[in-house]
Amino acid sequence: MRVKANGLWIEVDDAGPRNAPALLLIMGLGMQLTAWPEEFVDLLVRRGFRVIRFDNRDIGLSDGFEHAGVPNVPLAALRHSLGLPLQSPYRVRDMADDARGVLDALGIVRAHVCGASLGGMIAQHLAAANPERVDSLTLMMTTTGSRRLPGPTLRARVALLSRERGPSREAWISHTVRVFGTIGSPAFKPDPAWFRHRVGLSYDRAWRPTGSTRQLLAIAADGDRSPLLQHVVAPTQIIHGIHDPLVPVANGHDLVARVPGARGDFIDGMGHDLPMVLLPRFAERIAENAARARATWVADQAPRVALAG
Repeated sequence: MRVKANGLWIEVDDAGPRNAPALLLIMGLGMQLTAWPEEFVDLLVRRGFRVIRFDNRDIGLSDGFEHAGVPNVPLAALRHSLGLPLQSPYRVRDMADDARGVLDALGIVRAHVCGASLGGMIAQHLAAANPERVDSLTLMMTTTGSRRLPGPTLRARVALLSRERGPSREAWISHTVRVFGTIGSPAFKPDPAWFRHRVGLSYDRAWRPTGSTRQLLAIAADGDRSPLLQHVVAPTQIIHGIHDPLVPVANGHDLVARVPGARGDFIDGMGHDLPMVLLPRFAERIAENAARARATWVADQAPRVALAG
């Protein structure tokens, strides 16, 4: 279904009991809501969540920004390397406003939030600017954007900025398979035929390559989010692959150090993807973190109940 959020039409998938605690999943760069596997959604619903996925702006079936044109990526990369400001059609904080708008459209006052990669950057903005809306926060394979942290390996950077060899469906599928072969988990490689099939389904649902480029520019323009993290009050879980070549694991350790009370789960053999074999582990960490939020709420309410009595 589509909802009006922050002035845009945003495609949303809403699963699980409507009276269950809401869990908002925010996906990463160029990825549609379907990049959160149905199997993962099922695991989370079985753990008692109402699971909400959505297509970020400019991706999937949500409103696009084709009118803004295609950014000059080499020029933007040069300006970023020199520390010069970048002009972007929208910012990551705008995407966080979209996420809050999705909650508003669904009538959800508070939610647990989980973001992966760019989705984790969006989630940082959402949690810092709207602490009263976020019960718990899970950040997966993401970063503050600090320049003092290690960036992608050269091989991962080349893969991310590469383009498909032709305009056909098969060319795009092969390109995506190559990219994830570079940035994905070395210890948890998917079955090639199964993965090509999933990539094909994504292409058939919505192919929006220029949206990915504009989202990439939004990331570069966002800068360092470290100052925001002092405003995050929700219990926070960091999940990061030890072998992530796109967002090296030092970024995850930095988040644990900067977010008050954050916990880290650093997974050997994991890269920059969501291996099917690890989905139960991810779901368990999200559920444990949500339980921390409930325990904190109960502890906060106890003195008030005593005073009222």
